[in-house]
Amino acid sequence: MLPECQLFTTSGCHLCELAEAGIMPLVEHGLMVELIDIADSEALVDAYGLRIPVLRRLDTGAELGWPFDTEQVVAFLL
Repeated sequence: MLPECQLFTTSGCHLCELAEAGIMPLVEHGLMVELIDIADSEALVDAYGLRIPVLRRLDTGAELGWPFDTEQVVAFLL
């Protein structure tokens, strides 16, 4: 079973759109990803503003920062 994840993004972020597109094939195979817009929280802007997109595992807290592709995401989740 794949771990649940969060993807830290914000609107108008081209890299975030690329990250979402790369993750979508995994979502279609059961990966649960919550999209978190960092603009909704000053703390998230401080933590992720210069690093988005960032994929975070909820089970371990491990983070995978951009750039990443689908294969790297699979390796990160296993």
